[in-house]
Amino acid sequence: MKPITQARLKAMNEYFNDIKQQYVEQTGVSWPKKPSLHRINEENIARYIDHTNLKLDVDNGKIQTLCEEAMTHEFFSVCIPLIFVPHTHTLLENTPVKICTVIGFPFGYLPTSSKVEETRYALSEGAEEVDMVVCVGDVKQGLYMRVFDDIATVKEICGDRCVKVILECSELTDEEKIRVATIAMLAGADFVKTSTGFASGGATLDDISLLRSVVGEIGAVKASGGIRDISFALACKEAGADRIGSSSGLRIIEQQKDL
Repeated sequence: MKPITQARLKAMNEYFNDIKQQYVEQTGVSWPKKPSLHRINEENIARYIDHTNLKLDVDNGKIQTLCEEAMTHEFFSVCIPLIFVPHTHTLLENTPVKICTVIGFPFGYLPTSSKVEETRYALSEGAEEVDMVVCVGDVKQGLYMRVFDDIATVKEICGDRCVKVILECSELTDEEKIRVATIAMLAGADFVKTSTGFASGGATLDDISLLRSVVGEIGAVKASGGIRDISFALACKEAGADRIGSSSGLRIIEQQKDL
């Protein structure tokens, strides 16, 4: 992928301003003004990492290992499949490690009612953050108000608990990324997130920078997908990521010790 030129960046910023005004009018929601509470600035890279295992072969034993690693190394959270939230809660209860799970994962094409039930289950069993996948098909069809309603409904259920919206950037144009990130902020989401890790591509520095330019200080950005070493993790942080989703957290923190 070619780097975004300054001229292209300026054009996208102008496009964003137009889109923001359009969706403010369509949704009847004012653009948020309160700075995000999820923006952090720490030297310890572990505090940026959602220590993740969303693989097909995950089981209770692997979840226990993930949780033990998170407690030992002070990762921000563990990100695990929905079915393992109850077991994870028993392992992490009364610890500072948060429990994050995924909604509509990995493809996002569940009806909102199903995402609602998944979210209610997750919260009732101890999840503190949810990463929900948008329906890329709705985006491609231009059904942006349906995307807005999908996100807003999940956020309403979550209340003050953190909602991250997964865009699946590798499948979207820059214009579509801007539209979805704008809608996510208007719908009350706390984060926009680059990828599930299950599509054709993962996090890129250009996508992180683009999302950062859209959400500004009122939202946060999570980079995920293909972040396997400290150099890329730090580059993601420099590009504007507030959180990093990775199944390579141990490797990343070990490499940080050698810097």
